[in-house]
Amino acid sequence: MQKDIQDLQSAENFGYLMAVFLWIYGFASPVAGFISDRINRKWLIVASLFVWSAVTLMMGYATDFQDLIWLRCLMGFSEAMYIPAALSLIADYHSGRTRALAIGIHLTGIYCGQALGGFGATIAEYVSWQSAFFSFGLAGIVYAFVLVIFLRECRGSTAKETTALPQQLSRNVGNVYGDLFRNPAFWVILFCFAVPSLPGWAIKNWLPTLFSEKLNLPMSQAGPMSTIAIAVSSLIGVIAGGIISDKWNLTQKRGRVYTSAIGLSLTIPALLIIGFGSSIAAVVGAALCFGLGFGLFDANNMPIVCQFIPDGRRSTAYGIMNLCGTFAGAMITSAMGRWSDQGRLSDGFSILVIVVLAAVILQLFFLKPARMIKPD
Repeated sequence: MQKDIQDLQSAENFGYLMAVFLWIYGFASPVAGFISDRINRKWLIVASLFVWSAVTLMMGYATDFQDLIWLRCLMGFSEAMYIPAALSLIADYHSGRTRALAIGIHLTGIYCGQALGGFGATIAEYVSWQSAFFSFGLAGIVYAFVLVIFLRECRGSTAKETTALPQQLSRNVGNVYGDLFRNPAFWVILFCFAVPSLPGWAIKNWLPTLFSEKLNLPMSQAGPMSTIAIAVSSLIGVIAGGIISDKWNLTQKRGRVYTSAIGLSLTIPALLIIGFGSSIAAVVGAALCFGLGFGLFDANNMPIVCQFIPDGRRSTAYGIMNLCGTFAGAMITSAMGRWSDQGRLSDGFSILVIVVLAAVILQLFFLKPARMIKPD
């Protein structure tokens, strides 16, 4: 793509392209969460998948940087509609005995997608970058029609078609957001979700570049190596995190919080080695450790929300969390682009250790469920 679209030869421009997606995704997330608490989530999920897959396909027709900017904006809006609706739907289907595992299994789809996405550079090398976008986009469009047939809203869910008048809806918005922001635990959850998003998005967007530069590998090798290392270890992490959390939660009301904190703690040495390691074994090993830890953390975000936020508010809560997390991701993505142009990409990964440590401390000291919530 850099050969055909010269503006992408600047790492800062590439960072800006990634950041635009995150800004739109972030702004749309609270709206998406509020909507998914009130309508049939099936159709929100189907529409989101169809639109972002269509945008992926259209990326193959992009001819200049401006085209890419507009498409990334549309993709950010469509993708924001998905996660709050999907996670709250899964949480409604599953009780405390299987909730974290069910969400973890769902997240394996995201990590498998990231691993397959790493082959985009390989496809581009042997065919074209346009073909990579065409193939992945078409697959998503087809699957959207599969979901129309098989996906079902959870019976008895609080998500219902709304017939509220605009004035009633306005008061409802104020009540929902007011309830959330008056809850001290929600502020801690918000911080502990947003802060790990900094290394999470930095790894997602810049690890292939770091692998290529640090290990002197062509991007066609660095892309799959880095994304597969993160995706496979994260996949293991979300499954392990779901199993451990669900079992621990039966005997210890802070079991989900402890599982999440353990996961974040594993990312701290991983970030240091990613930043300062110089051998393939060290850097790949650190990437595997980061993915495992982040998976443990990721599988427990919505289950922890369910311990502190009542039903009918959870999609909205997760939408606000997405806003803060993606804004953090947008800032770090742009910053990593500048550091990459300055030859300081490794330093950027190492600095993130400080904020992750702060999140672990806050989790352990302040997230204390008042009681065991049986339907959790």
